[in-house]
Amino acid sequence: MAKLLNAKQTTLKDRVAVSGVGVHSGKPVEMILHPADANTGIVFLRVDREKKTEFEIKGDYSSVIDTRLCTIVGHPEKGMVATIEHLMAALRGYGVDNVVVEIDGDEVPVMDGSARAYIDAIDQVGLKELPYSRRYIRVLKPVRVQNGDSVGELLPYEGQRFDVTIAFESEAIGVQHFDGEMTPDVFKREISLARTFGFMSDVERLWAAGYALGSSLENSVVIDNDQKIVNPDGLRYTDEFVRHKTLDAVGDLSLAGAPLLAHYRSYKGGHKLNFNMLEALFADASNWEWVEAVPAFRKSARVGTSVDTATVRVVLGPETN
Repeated sequence: MAKLLNAKQTTLKDRVAVSGVGVHSGKPVEMILHPADANTGIVFLRVDREKKTEFEIKGDYSSVIDTRLCTIVGHPEKGMVATIEHLMAALRGYGVDNVVVEIDGDEVPVMDGSARAYIDAIDQVGLKELPYSRRYIRVLKPVRVQNGDSVGELLPYEGQRFDVTIAFESEAIGVQHFDGEMTPDVFKREISLARTFGFMSDVERLWAAGYALGSSLENSVVIDNDQKIVNPDGLRYTDEFVRHKTLDAVGDLSLAGAPLLAHYRSYKGGHKLNFNMLEALFADASNWEWVEAVPAFRKSARVGTSVDTATVRVVLGPETN
């Protein structure tokens, strides 16, 4: 049985506001993260303060409408919220199960291009345990997707492991690999600071097409035509590029609707591959099952103390997420 870090669902202790600009729209946006009841999951509340209207979008794969430049959720008629992956990564990576994301624009603010501002916001108010067991989605057999030379696999595993490889012709990037168990501590220390990146030639092309209007050296790692990193302060990690791709994978796979008990392997992946992995997983009910964390206690090395842990048990019921 898996030893899981937290047997209980969580939410925020209080609401917290984050504001910035959208990396593609360049428009200012304000976002408020609200505490939510158990079993709410992640819900986006898209508000229009001038029209005084609002509507909800579930933060799961069934709401995804585009993955070309970023991950976008929404309704074709009502509207959308774009570039959700960094926020979703922070929530899942840091163990936040339930939150309502109130947002007054079409795009989550890019902040510094990483997930760290969202981690800081969560730390500002703290997490609260709820009196309900956390539910997980356990992968039961290998699921594989290939898009050209991009390959992804979800493998049975009693934990949450990310194994990500990228390969670019650019000398500034080359082949990089990250492989690790994704705990809140690992996410904060090793993943959350990794920024989005791109090539100057691509940025110029996107500008001309009306995208990346909010992109700058303040929120992106940029590589010029001479294969040099333009940012004066350089990189935050020597392999920041693959760590950011891992961050994106954590965010995109969080759209499963619950933490995955799985080993995720990807080669030359991106938002489309990550989304296609979830489609493939849920296309066959025999690929997965719901399990529920069950509190357990074991003696620690120090006499007279105990440590909270958790095992999991299969949940019998509708196979929905």
